[in-house]
This record gives sequence, structure tokens and C-alpha cells, in this order.
Amino acid sequence: MKRKIRAHSFPCLHGGDRYGAAMVSGWSQEDLLDFSANVNPFGMPSGVREAVIAGLEQSLHYPDPLCRQLRMAIGRKEGMDPEQILCGNGGADLIYRLVYACRPKKALVTAPSFAEYEEALSQIEAQICHWFLPEDMTIKADILEAVTEDLDLIFLCNPNNPTGLLTERETLLAVLEKAKTCCVRVCVDECFLDFVREQEDYTLKNFLDVYPNLILLKSFTKLYAIPGLRLGYVLSSDKELLKQMRAAGQPWAVSEPAQCGGMAALQATGFRERTIDLVDRERAFLKEELEKMGLLVYEGRANYLCFLAKGEKELYEKLLERGILIRRCRNYPGLTEEHYRVAVRGHEENQFLLEALKKIWKERDSK
Repeated sequence: MKRKIRAHSFPCLHGGDRYGAAMVSGWSQEDLLDFSANVNPFGMPSGVREAVIAGLEQSLHYPDPLCRQLRMAIGRKEGMDPEQILCGNGGADLIYRLVYACRPKKALVTAPSFAEYEEALSQIEAQICHWFLPEDMTIKADILEAVTEDLDLIFLCNPNNPTGLLTERETLLAVLEKAKTCCVRVCVDECFLDFVREQEDYTLKNFLDVYPNLILLKSFTKLYAIPGLRLGYVLSSDKELLKQMRAAGQPWAVSEPAQCGGMAALQATGFRERTIDLVDRERAFLKEELEKMGLLVYEGRANYLCFLAKGEKELYEKLLERGILIRRCRNYPGLTEEHYRVAVRGHEENQFLLEALKKIWKERDSK
């Protein structure tokens, strides 16, 4: 079923804006099929909902501003000292806290990459240097050319958002080594690494003591399907930096329900493994079918796929008419109006997306 899209657009840096999409499309939020937000197709793990409800009962009290129990639970999961962990109101909150704490004058950001790095840097009027990725969108050793002593901060994302492409650990370690020599901090965003089966081959958490200039960003949002609760954390051996980041925002960064939900999520035995089985299978299926339509699909390893649809600058609008919300990538430096990102969902939903795309292609070819 098609519905007319109202002429005006709405500004939003991210996917998951069901509210704005419903306003312009005429579809209700409940009826929209959202491929724009990369959230676990399984939804919340068992026990998280109950823990959140229990957290509501305790919300007549202030939450623990230091997230002591949650940090201990994360420490057990990550094999880290809780004193090397800082929790925040989602990964984005911690990006801003890092920038506000460091006040970098000049920062390096790969392009394309997650929009909030640049947005946070812009708020303190930092000079932003883009390292534009090559046609295959991979980060290679030549990025070392951009690591110079006049930088204060580097943002890297692994796997990258929106492409989902992984960067080899050796490349990231080379960046860290040169950055350490140049006294430059490096924030590596590993929020989507939970979806990579070989996670331990890519994570840098075992190098935190070697590189005090390293900050690792993690999130509960995607794997545990709790974007509305807002919960993330950073790992760093620089305890003074964590103290400054904690002071860079309001003291109660994480609500009681979010703290309770996070501790319950960490106890979800086997949940990540089941998720990876599903996502790996459906991502391969979705990629193959998209490529059959002539789309250039990047070899993403997270729970989303980025593709180039040449000649289709209005694919977002055409799918929204059919009640399907995808992510436009035109606001990513280095990408175009013909780049899009879709989440990997369950098989039936993925098939629904593919059928809608086939109808759009048929209509286009018949003109």
C-alpha cells in the first residue's frame, strides 16, 4: 500500500526517527517497518523487561551517580577494573563528554563515519580534519599520514558506521602507536563489534594499559535492543580522563531503570551467540538479494548493510510510501544521495523489504 509523502522534510542526523517519518508519511509509528535503526531483531533478552520494571519501582530514589553495581558487572564481563569504566546515557552521551572534557583544538575523523563525532566537535568549535576513505571504504595503513602532532583527538569506528566494514587490529595498533608518540588521544568506537563473531580478534580492550591515550566506546543499545533506555560505557586506563568526563555532564547520567536493565542484559547467557547466528544468516541473504538487483553492497560485518543505488535519489521516499523506513546516507561526508543503509531484521521482514524494492525497480523499468 502506497501513501503520499508530504512535501516538507524533517532534519534528523540518525535512523530510528519513526516519529518524524509518521508525521510526513501518514503511516502510524506502529505500522512503519523500521530498517533505519540497527537494533537486534530478537528484541530485548529475557529478564531485561522485568528488571526495568523493577527499576521503575526504585525510581522514587536518585540513581547511583557512579553506577557502582553496573560497573562491577561490566568489569566482570570485560575482564576490566571497574575503575577503568565510565557509564553514560548511551554512547552518544559519552562522545560529548569526551569532547567536552578534552576540549580538542584539532581532531581527525574518517569520512564517512558516525555523525555525532563531528557534531560534538563542532559544538566546541574544534578544527575537524576529514580522512576520506577510498572507493572500497576501508581504513588502511596510509591513514598514518594523517596522524600528526598538531592533532589532539582521533575518532575511529570499528566496524565502521554506516558501512559496517572492519579495520584490522594491526592497522589500529599502528595508529595508536604513532598517536601515543604524538601525544594524541584515540577514541575507538566498538559499539557494533558485539555483532562480529570474531570479536576477540578485533577488540582493543587488552591494549588499554599499553596505550593510555586509548578510549574504547561501548553500547548496550544495539545488541540488547534498548535504545530507548540509553546506556553505554567507555573503557580507559586514564582514570583522570574518566574523572574529567564524569564531571563534563550532569551527575545522574544513567537512570535507575537503565542501570537495572543493563545488569540484567549482562546475564543473558547465549543471547549474543543466537543473535550472531541470525544476523550472519540474514545479512548474507539480504546482501545476495540486493546484489541481484544491481546494487553495490559493502561487505559489512555488523547488523546492517550499506549500499549504493545508482540513479535512485528518492529510494527513501519510495519505500516510505510503502510503510518502510530506511536510512538515507546523504549527510555522511564521503557518501552521496544514492547511498542508503538498512538494518538486518528477521527473515520475513527482510523479504518484505526485498519485495518492495523489486516493485520499485519494476515500476522504474516500465517507464
